[in-house]
Amino acid sequence: MRYLRGYNDAVVLEHARSGSLTRGELAERTGLTPQAVSKIVNRLVTDGLLTRSGSRNVGVGKPRTLLSLVPDSRLALGAQVERDELRVVLTDLTGAIVDRATAPLPPSFDPATFVDVLAGLVEKLGADDRVLGLGIGFLGPLDHRTGVIHYPTNLAAWQDVPLRALAEQRLGLPVVVDKDTTAAVLAESWRRGEQLRDAALVFVGTGIGIGLLLDGRVHRGPRSNAGELGHTTVQLDGPPCACGRTGCVEAVHNRALTDDEPAFAASVLATAVADLVQLLDIDHVVLAGRAVLAAPELYLTSVRATTTQDARLPAEIEVTSLGDDLVAAGAAMLVLNEFYGRPR
Repeated sequence: MRYLRGYNDAVVLEHARSGSLTRGELAERTGLTPQAVSKIVNRLVTDGLLTRSGSRNVGVGKPRTLLSLVPDSRLALGAQVERDELRVVLTDLTGAIVDRATAPLPPSFDPATFVDVLAGLVEKLGADDRVLGLGIGFLGPLDHRTGVIHYPTNLAAWQDVPLRALAEQRLGLPVVVDKDTTAAVLAESWRRGEQLRDAALVFVGTGIGIGLLLDGRVHRGPRSNAGELGHTTVQLDGPPCACGRTGCVEAVHNRALTDDEPAFAASVLATAVADLVQLLDIDHVVLAGRAVLAAPELYLTSVRATTTQDARLPAEIEVTSLGDDLVAAGAAMLVLNEFYGRPR
């Protein structure tokens, strides 16, 4: 991964992301000395990350030069893995998506097949030497520190697979691997900033999981396995689940959809979300995933109705505005976080 040269470079570039600023404004906002800012700015301009974008009159004297981020000076790739589809996006330094590509995945796909499809999509997007790396939002459980996939349900070939190493070897790019739900909540955090501090991103795709932000930080758990909401029990005598238990949220919800009972499916998710809000005392819940996006008003109304029945559950409930690109965009932001020098 090509990092910035130091923490202060990252601080200056972060502020430049917010809009065009003068050297004096950068010094004021960052707390750095004007001399330090001048050296950093010169370096970032030389590296192509900042550009002189005009001038502004500031009091008496000649106009001050404005400096702006060059969004496409560096790019990041992000991939979302569902059990039947792979989506890859290309983003600029602001996290904005500049291109995307998708491809189907065969049932119970194996690692070799997956890497082939991934390489094909990366080639299709025409990634060049501006690309910092690739983030992959995969199905858990996994270890985000080592990039090893452990035993995702319904993917028998993925037992302790070193995905990060396989992808880096094939693509020749640095790779970061994390859970799809963690990538999703990171994308929302990038979009909303400080307004999202204690929140859950509830992702309803082929499975059901959550990404957690607690006190403004992504919470993964010691084994990167936090957020398996789909494998909590809501019906003791319910249908069998792929995890080996019965009556899991995911199994009951998905059976309801199979039986063409979308309202009941939404109520199952709503019950699980209300329990989640009660358990963690979070104040934001963002709904996402293909099931939600297929019927956003149904899920939103059901979850809001269930949580507002109890005055102790004052969480704000909404549907993501990032649509189908949510996880892939968040995976790219895993790469951008490392570039900006933020901890993984």
